[in-house]
Amino acid sequence: MTWNIPNILSVLRLLAAPMLAVMFLYFTRPYADWFALMLFILASITDWFDGYLARAWGQETKLGAMIDPIADKAMVVIALMVIVGYSSMSPWLVLPATVILFREVFVSGLREYLGDVSGTLKVTKLAKWKTATQMVAISFLFGHSVFEHYLGMSSMGMDQGLVDQIMLGQVEDTQGLGWKYDGMVWAGWSGMALLWIAAILTAVTGLDYFRKAAPYLKD
Repeated sequence: MTWNIPNILSVLRLLAAPMLAVMFLYFTRPYADWFALMLFILASITDWFDGYLARAWGQETKLGAMIDPIADKAMVVIALMVIVGYSSMSPWLVLPATVILFREVFVSGLREYLGDVSGTLKVTKLAKWKTATQMVAISFLFGHSVFEHYLGMSSMGMDQGLVDQIMLGQVEDTQGLGWKYDGMVWAGWSGMALLWIAAILTAVTGLDYFRKAAPYLKD
């Protein structure tokens, strides 16, 4: 077992995955959303760095090749579980999240079954774009929750009519409701659109892997 910087980054990303859920057990919102967002972004950055450094320094190992995709899947799956469980946008996210989760389990099962011929299911460029799109989408969705809670905190105790007047620009916005609302809407719609795109890419890559595996599944 070789311990180098790329492998250490992969292991740290793997350990960070369950911490996304732990944040919501030990911190109140929106602090839990903030910590989860920062942790997810940092972990996503290491996903690029560990692969880049491994290739640049000639430190590609079997350990890294095993941990890297597992860490990616763990981060995405746990983050989606948290978002669907806590986000107000859950009704719009359940279907794409289901597609993503199903594909990850399905492809992992194919790789486990194929065993020594699993090289047939090497990660494709489209699959890498899929992972990148998933991570950007999830970052936006965590950001949506942050804006949503700050907006709620800022308008707490205010008359709804006054809030409406502020949003329409009829009353001076001393609470910063406008930019918080705009941030919430922008992050929410961007995250949702990207997650649907990621779900489509996920389904396409899943079908591609199944097509490649099909010859090995015949009796």
